[in-house]
Amino acid sequence: MFAIVDIETTGGFASSNAITEIAIILHNGREEEGRYSTLINPGRPIPRAITALTGISDEMVINAPSFDSIAPHIHNLLQNRIFVAHHVNFDYSFVQSHLAEAGFPLRSKKLCTVRLARQVFPGLASYSLGNLCRSLSIPIENRHRAEGDAAATSILFARMVEADEGKILTAMTKGKNAEQFLPPNLPVEELDQLPQGPGVYYFESAKKQVLYVGKAVNLNKRVRTHFSNNDKGKRKQDMMRQVHHIRFTTCASELMALILESQEIRQLWPPFNRSQKKYHHRYGLYCYENRHGLMQLVIEKKRTNLPALHTFNWLQEGHQFIRRVKEKVEQEGNLELQEPVLYNQYLTRAIEEYQQQFPTVALVEKDHYFTKRYAVYLLEKGKFWGMGYLEDPYALGNRLDSFKEKISPSPDNDFIRGLLYQSLSSGSRISIPLEE
Repeated sequence: MFAIVDIETTGGFASSNAITEIAIILHNGREEEGRYSTLINPGRPIPRAITALTGISDEMVINAPSFDSIAPHIHNLLQNRIFVAHHVNFDYSFVQSHLAEAGFPLRSKKLCTVRLARQVFPGLASYSLGNLCRSLSIPIENRHRAEGDAAATSILFARMVEADEGKILTAMTKGKNAEQFLPPNLPVEELDQLPQGPGVYYFESAKKQVLYVGKAVNLNKRVRTHFSNNDKGKRKQDMMRQVHHIRFTTCASELMALILESQEIRQLWPPFNRSQKKYHHRYGLYCYENRHGLMQLVIEKKRTNLPALHTFNWLQEGHQFIRRVKEKVEQEGNLELQEPVLYNQYLTRAIEEYQQQFPTVALVEKDHYFTKRYAVYLLEKGKFWGMGYLEDPYALGNRLDSFKEKISPSPDNDFIRGLLYQSLSSGSRISIPLEE
């Protein structure tokens, strides 16, 4: 038993918008059993762009019922039926959210006629409702009105059931099926290929633009949670409409996945990622000689084309560092005025001694996917140098150069260093102290 639903709304996401019209057609898979349609007073002004698209104006809904007043009837119509719609997640998110606010929780199976059409009628140029109806010679009356679009979807649904002979439909509605919650344009095969292990996943648009990058301990399980929860916010709904593909990169562990995710977000700048888009270390320590031949330490905003001796989150941290270095030099006497060359030597040595406090080490852990392979992370003087895979890292001894020959360099940032420092201090991975 099915309920074919179409709605018109004041905007594109349920959390901050309202329904202005709803149509529900009850269907048994062969024919209609009844229909219900009504305008709804959204309790707020309808945007002009929406009125231009749907023809529904504030004047038309002023005497219409509120959603709360018809919620019991809508809930009763949808009970024990599969919720069917074109781009079902959009309609379902609105109806479920508004029913819940009215005190009528909805937990229905969903069926997307876009996803069903892609399998029953493969190879069409477009699967929008208008183009599908043109391809199949299905008439649409009152386009962009709830009852007109629901009626066309009802005819389309009956055509697909007849052409499918129930095979694909049965599979899509059986149990907890990914077809019920995936975005309309995402092939279920791309979800099924995700492994049950750590890695980084990429949501891509139709043109393979990366929309979102995430990390997972279990790729298959994590990606499914993106789609299975019916988030009604604008950001989630916008992303789901644009996702056409998923690709992934396996990683040895969650640590490697966290590092790769951080690097990819900062390189690809995906529009739906929020975290890690800012470089946390804003200031750098730089050294130069003044016109008297004396080395001077300065703290400035980080430069992209000049490596810093050290980096800091806050300006005050940098000045504290300079004071500690100068205090160490001043213990040797007032060298700045008496012996500039000697002063420079002491200053250089003080900087080097401070930098030597940062670890040069290889962190080693077993690979999740291959038992005879290890993941290795290199820190050089406290900075992340790179990561990669080795079959026997312990055979390389404790020379830094030996590891550098085997590991490719990789972008460094303070987030990654924090992860590695935490891992080093916790002792959760084997560490090999290295010498230059």
